[in-house]
Amino acid sequence: MAGLGELTPNSTEIQHQWQLNDCGNGPFAMQTSFTTNLPPIILASASPRRRDLLAQIEVVPAAICATDIDETPHKAEKPTDYAVRMAVEKAMAGVDRAKAEGVMTPDSVILAGDTVVACGRRILPKTEDIDSAKSCLELLSGRRHRVFGGIAVRLANGQLRSRLVTSTVRFKRLDKVEIDCYLASGDWQGKAGGYAIQGPAARLIQHIDGSYSNIVGFSLYDVSMLLSGLQSHG
Repeated sequence: MAGLGELTPNSTEIQHQWQLNDCGNGPFAMQTSFTTNLPPIILASASPRRRDLLAQIEVVPAAICATDIDETPHKAEKPTDYAVRMAVEKAMAGVDRAKAEGVMTPDSVILAGDTVVACGRRILPKTEDIDSAKSCLELLSGRRHRVFGGIAVRLANGQLRSRLVTSTVRFKRLDKVEIDCYLASGDWQGKAGGYAIQGPAARLIQHIDGSYSNIVGFSLYDVSMLLSGLQSHG
């Protein structure tokens, strides 16, 4: 993958966003047609970040169904396998939730994702307390780590499609003041690896390689590729 520089989305995403904002050219018309022909999308996630990311590519879910599954990694489970498994299990749980809420239609498609931050083979937690967040930041300080994005789509016919996206992030070497200031912001709460790249942690990140939107919550390119193949299934 080509280096992206500091906190800058890759060139594909920059070009894609430019196309979406330019209403007078052909690519925008193609994107409008793409979204118009999609079947109803049910987002199996309560994450506002994923909802906002989908809005960037003009995808508005017909419904949002938060799922509640056991997210405990299996013994010796690889981060890559875990990311895909979580996305698939969330998609399947989304089917049950959508049916229970009465929003499932015969042509509905379930979209789910999961973001996993890993240092080597170690899967970092979604931090719920300040001590775990501090431990994550101290571990990531001055090091590269990987962010794995699992994406799963459950088609109306019951078939499942999934993708794994990998991005690399490098933190600057953090001193105690920088760690304490970030912890005081509270932005770490519920975040994989104890940080969110789109928040105050952005100033602590020296370099990323790969998809920026993957680190935020969904690789927009890969979601687009998965959804574009659904037009014939509508």
